[in-house]
Amino acid sequence: MTVTALTPAVHPRTFEHITPNWFAAVMGTGIVATAAATLPVQFPTLHVFAVAVWVIAATALAVIGGAFARHWIRHRDRAVEYARHPVMVQFYGAPPMAMLTVGAGAGLLGADVLGPTTATTLFAGLWIAGTIAGLLTSVVVPYRMITASDHRDVAALPAWLMPVVPPMVSASTGALLLPHLPEGQWRLALLCACYAMFGLSLIVGMITLTLIYGHLLHGGLPPVDAAPTVWITLGLIGQSITAANLLGTDASMVFTGTQASVAVGLHVFGIGYGLIMGGFGMLMFALATALTVHAARRNLGFSLTWWSFTFPIGTCVTGATALGHALNFGAVQALAVALYVLLLAAWLTVATRTVRGIRHGELLHPDHR
Repeated sequence: MTVTALTPAVHPRTFEHITPNWFAAVMGTGIVATAAATLPVQFPTLHVFAVAVWVIAATALAVIGGAFARHWIRHRDRAVEYARHPVMVQFYGAPPMAMLTVGAGAGLLGADVLGPTTATTLFAGLWIAGTIAGLLTSVVVPYRMITASDHRDVAALPAWLMPVVPPMVSASTGALLLPHLPEGQWRLALLCACYAMFGLSLIVGMITLTLIYGHLLHGGLPPVDAAPTVWITLGLIGQSITAANLLGTDASMVFTGTQASVAVGLHVFGIGYGLIMGGFGMLMFALATALTVHAARRNLGFSLTWWSFTFPIGTCVTGATALGHALNFGAVQALAVALYVLLLAAWLTVATRTVRGIRHGELLHPDHR
C-alpha cells in the first residue's frame, strides 16, 4: 500500500466517512511486521520485509490519524453520529491498538530507520498514548452502552471485544519496554501495571466472549458482511497468550535473588495459560474458519471488516511464538511459522483490495461499511 493510495483526498466529502474502523488497516499491517520480527526463524530478507511493512504501517497511522482528526473537525455532526452508533462506537478500540502495534514495531524494527534512541522514544511515546487511550476506551464505551436511552434489539457482537482488547495489547507490548527501564522500582511498576491490564482485559473479555458465543448459538450468524468480525474473538485469545508468556519471561529481569522464585512462578503461569488458552483458540479458529466459508458461499462481499482476518491471526502468530520460545518446543514454533504464512496471505489479499477500493472510491462511501 502506497501513501498516495491511502490518502483519502479524492472527493471534497471524503473525510465525512473516515471512521475509527479504518485504523484496523494499521493494526493488520503493523502485526505483519511485528510478528515477522519475533518469528523463531529469522533471515535477512524477512527482516528487510518486516522493516518495510512497519514503515507502511507507521505511514498509514499518520495518514489515517490525520484524516480521522479532519473528520472530527470538518464533519463533527457526522462524527458524533458515528460515535453514538452502537456498533461503530466499538471500533474506537482500534486507534489505541494501532498506536500500540506501530509502537511495538518501532521498538523491534525502527532502529534500522530512525536509530536506536529515536526508535525507543517513539515506542515509549506511542505505548503511553495508546495505553491511556485504550484504558479510556475500555471504560467510556461500556459506559455509553449502559447509559444509552434505547436498548431495544441490543445483541452481543464480536465487535464488542474491540474496546476490551487494547489493555491486553498494552500488556504484551509493555513487556518489550521493560529492558529499556532502569532496574528496580520502575521495572517493577511497569510489570505490575502490565499484569493488571492483562487481568482487566482477560476477565472482561471472557465475559464478553461468553455473551458473543451465546448470541451466535441462540441468534445465529451475523449479517454476511459482518461475518469476518467473528475472527476478532481470536484477538483476545492470541494476545493474552502473547502477554502471559512475554511477561513471564521478562519477570526474571524484575525478580532476582531471593525473589527469583516469583519469576519462575510467573514463567510457569505463562506456559500453563498458553497451553490451556491455546486449546480454546484452536476451537475458535476452526469455528471462525467454518463460519467464514459459510458466509463466502452466501456471497460475502469485500468491506473494511475483512481486516478482521489479519490482526487476530497475527496475535495467534505472536502467541505461538512466545509460547514456543517459553517451552522451547519445536512443534509450537513451527505452528507460529505456518500461521504467519496464513497471515501474510490474508494481509496481501485484504491490503490489495483495500487499495483498489480506495482508488475506485468504493470504501469512501458509507454504504460499503
